[in-house]
Amino acid sequence: MKILLHTCCGPCAVVYTSGLEARNIAFDLFWHNHNIHPFTEYRSRKQALEHFAKINNYQLMTEDEYGLRDFVATTLASPAARCQNCYKNRLDKTAQTAKKQGYAAFSTTLLASPYQKFETICEEGELLAKRLGLKFVVKDFRENFRDGMAKAREMGLYMQKYCGCIFSEEERYSKAGKVSLGNFVSFPRK
Repeated sequence: MKILLHTCCGPCAVVYTSGLEARNIAFDLFWHNHNIHPFTEYRSRKQALEHFAKINNYQLMTEDEYGLRDFVATTLASPAARCQNCYKNRLDKTAQTAKKQGYAAFSTTLLASPYQKFETICEEGELLAKRLGLKFVVKDFRENFRDGMAKAREMGLYMQKYCGCIFSEEERYSKAGKVSLGNFVSFPRK
């Protein structure tokens, strides 16, 4: 069984693909990360993943959508569910693509990071799998995270400093470490 692997970034891909290969699980990579902001960050992460896929001869499909406005609008509408909505959207696009392309299963490299909400990701993945008649593959490779990051550095992959969205960027660099979503001004859509 070959899985379609949602891939958030090159470094997490190093961790997760190494774990899958050690278990002889076949996979193809899939990029859909509308949550990554600003655009320069989005481009850097995408290019790092493309480089990683190329040097490892992995099949990579991309859904190239820089979705700042939609992501921010959705996040502002439900700030407490920011991460859950983000996981759900990315996993839904992955599952839909897996179904359309004939894969029996899907997973995500988000499960490799100790900074992500592992249980929430699993819950969202299981719900989508059940709805679409697919299998959501859950492998916990978080114990290999540090080794994977070291390997990613050795490969020269871009190493991001925050989860992805502009709100996580603020949390990473703000003194308080917390984001207040109540003070944003709405902006017109073009």
